This record gives sequence, C-alpha cells and structure tokens, in this order.
Amino acid sequence: MNPGRLIVVGTPIGNLSDISPRACQALATADLIAAEDTRHTGLLLQHLGLKKPFLSYQKFNEASRESEILDRLRAGETIALVTDSGMPGVSDPGERIIRAVRRENLPVEVIPGPSAILHALIASGLPALPFYFGGFLPPKPGARMKEITAAAERDHTSIFFESPHRLARALAEIAQIFPAEARICVARELTKKFEEVFVGTPPEVAARFAGKTKGEITLVLSPFALTPTSSSGA
Repeated sequence: MNPGRLIVVGTPIGNLSDISPRACQALATADLIAAEDTRHTGLLLQHLGLKKPFLSYQKFNEASRESEILDRLRAGETIALVTDSGMPGVSDPGERIIRAVRRENLPVEVIPGPSAILHALIASGLPALPFYFGGFLPPKPGARMKEITAAAERDHTSIFFESPHRLARALAEIAQIFPAEARICVARELTKKFEEVFVGTPPEVAARFAGKTKGEITLVLSPFALTPTSSSGA
C-alpha cells in the first residue's frame, strides 16, 4: 500500500476570494482535514461547497493527535492541514506534525497562500530585506520591552503580531524605546472590508491607536538606522 500524504494548505487571511484553485483542489480531494478550528474551517468549506470529515488539530492537542495523523498517513489517507488563516506552522499549529511526518519519510506537499507578514511588510513601504519575524509580542511587560528593545537595536525591519487589546500599550512602549524619527506601521484587518495600513513615527502611530482597536494586527517596525527622514504616511 502506498502511503498517503500531508498537504499543508494556505488559506485566506480575511478575504475568502484569495483562496487559490490549487488549495480548493487539495481540500476537495483530501480524505480528512486537520483544522485548527473546525467551525472556522467549516465556514470556508461551506463557501466552497465542500463537505469533508474534520480532525481538530490545535496547539492544545498537537501531541495527542500526532500518532493518529501518522497512522492515517501510513494507511494511505491524504490529509489537508489548515489553520484559521494563512500558513500552518508559522505562529500557528503545524510545525510539530510536519516535522514528525518528515521524520517518518512520508510525503509532505505545501500549497502556499496569503501571508499577513508579507502583506503588511509590502504595504508598509518600509525596508523589506532582510527582515525579522518574531510572532506575537510577549504579553508580559518585561519580556515585551526586551523584544521591543531588541527590535530597536537591529539593523533591519522587525515584524510582530499583536493582540488588539494590548496594541495601545505596546505602541506606547515602542514610542518610548524607538527614536522619535523612526518609522513604524500598524496593519489591521488585512484583505478585509475595513483594512487599514497606517505608517508614521512611533509617537504618531501611538496617538492614532491610543483608544480601543478591533481586528487582527500586524506591526512593522523599521529601525532608525534604515529609516528615511521624510514625513508621514497613512
């Protein structure tokens, strides 16, 4: 019996029209879909007119699901791995099972999709190469300040995700640590109806988002050494 394969499928980060024909094909032909949130992915499949069996695969059960997924792959099943948005394995579940499948010398196929990281970086107009991606900023103040300080000292652009509930505090800390002339960007609700990309100095951006903010947030932080001195954006 030929082994199955794990297909790592990139899904939309907001706009469902961004799903690729190849991703649709993979979801349509998979025997099983391993999903971070089965309800969320169920809405995507409903949009595509598909009905498929699900297996919940999230950060809280990655270890317990590993053997089941490997057994199914050995039995010849094709499993599509998806997260709520974007690419599995980067600030989302996926890295562990991909590594396990590789370790077993079973086939892995990757179907690329939208990326909030690259979308925000390109839309910001800030220096693109090289760049550092640090995932979510730490929720604890001390660790967060340490990460922001490291970003200010780098000679390249840094990108982070941040919770909307902590955004104002994080931006205030960035304004405290980064040079006043630096350029940073808040990219919010990317590809969605209320997408917003705001670029400015740390004080300008902190003032813009000082109140309550909704949506998914990506921060792009350009260090002072590479920052143009020309004024603001929006």
